[in-house]
Amino acid sequence: MSNQPYRTALVTGASSGIGAAIVGRLREAGIEVHAVARDKDRLARLADETGCIPHAMSVSDRDAMAALSSSIDIDILVNNAGQSRTGNIVNTTADDIDALVDVNLRAVLQLTHLVVPGMIRRDRGHVINISSIAGHYAFAGGNTIYHATKAGVHSLSQQLRCDLYGSHVRVTEISPARVETEVFGRLIGDMEEAKRRFFDEYESLLPVDIANSVAFAVLAPQRMNVSFMEVLPTMQVVGGLNFAKKSADPA
Repeated sequence: MSNQPYRTALVTGASSGIGAAIVGRLREAGIEVHAVARDKDRLARLADETGCIPHAMSVSDRDAMAALSSSIDIDILVNNAGQSRTGNIVNTTADDIDALVDVNLRAVLQLTHLVVPGMIRRDRGHVINISSIAGHYAFAGGNTIYHATKAGVHSLSQQLRCDLYGSHVRVTEISPARVETEVFGRLIGDMEEAKRRFFDEYESLLPVDIANSVAFAVLAPQRMNVSFMEVLPTMQVVGGLNFAKKSADPA
């Protein structure tokens, strides 16, 4: 076991996928983990499997998150909870905009605001923000609101380092590309179809890959802050250029 000073972690979006994998990995490191998600039954199973402490609540419920964060000294905060939608700024809905902003950005800001002051007082802590390559790159087919919220998480992660200057509180942003999770099934309403379309013919990342990335940053020597980590499948690249052809001249 590492001689790292952290004892307690809070992980949001913990009931499945990346969040559940992070909970398991931190528990392997001997850290007490408070797992937050809305799905009570899945959290109960995760608690049985890992020994984490489950809290069935929404990250959008600031009062509930405030009560939880004030009841424990949180050494590691993993802002992982997130949602996505199909469509773009033209065909999205007002409700979808509010939902994505509420969970992907506002909840992250609120929980960070609740937890970081205690870290500063103790001069000990680590904030891990799980963002997305969607926060750094524009690409066709991406949801505009999702991209914007993840860009906000990226900006928060960088500015937070400035806010914490002179303390031993660390900040890490982990920005994954395609990870094989249920998110894709929820997007199109059919997990089997999502597997066929997005995963069967591709060697995507697995949730454990992101969990191991979190562990690398958390268990690194205290003199070392892993500020930003972009994690992609070996066979996936970002970038590219789309160029629409000129319309035909009117007759």
